[in-house]
Amino acid sequence: MATLGLLTGPAGAAAEDAAKPLNVPAPMPASPPKAGDPPSPGSSSAWNAEVAPAKPGEAMTLNPHQTELVHKVSSYFSEINTLQGNFVQTGADNKKMKGKFYVKRPGRFRFDYARPSRQIVVSDGHYLSIQDLDLNNEDRVALDDTPFRLLLRSDVDLVRDAKIMEVQESEDLLVVGLVDKNPDTPGQIKLFLSTKPNLELKEWVTKDAQGLDTRVQVSDLTKSGELDAALFKIQTIGRPMTMP
Repeated sequence: MATLGLLTGPAGAAAEDAAKPLNVPAPMPASPPKAGDPPSPGSSSAWNAEVAPAKPGEAMTLNPHQTELVHKVSSYFSEINTLQGNFVQTGADNKKMKGKFYVKRPGRFRFDYARPSRQIVVSDGHYLSIQDLDLNNEDRVALDDTPFRLLLRSDVDLVRDAKIMEVQESEDLLVVGLVDKNPDTPGQIKLFLSTKPNLELKEWVTKDAQGLDTRVQVSDLTKSGELDAALFKIQTIGRPMTMP
């Protein structure tokens, strides 16, 4: 998604372009990592805090219309109690992984990757655990050290808590790029939401410290229904994994 034109200029230019249709070229496959390069963001780096920080001066000054659009995105996430669906994750090497995900606000979510992958990403509201059952290892970071905390807190307010890097809209698509205002929470995340018939999350893109993008597309979303609390319990690697 790096080919998407950014709307990060001065406030006047942003206001002039805010109502223009999006020009979104087809995604270009990224070059495969070279030998000796750090691991690609096929799994863990898409979730943990090792993502690229914002550059100084990139944040937009929002005009009233853009502010309204960002408030709508905040309201969309604030109104979610539970959410579940399917996902497809595409790494910088164009490798695709898929599975099912579950969200229970505030703070809790789980991504179960389908075979042949045996990976689980789970947040219990305090910590984010990235588990590889084949390698029998785990990376764990505080949820507050990731950009996802902005979208999972009890009161989502992106105008208050985030630096808005871009706002674009077309007839049926809204794109908002943001970083946390907290300097101790690095990370860029770009949200793509459809606007018809209703506002609904379609995908997001995170950028790692090497500037490589990981794209996660979601589908078949269901907001209603209770989710078992056991889904969001971080289980110790090496012990038999119990499923609710």
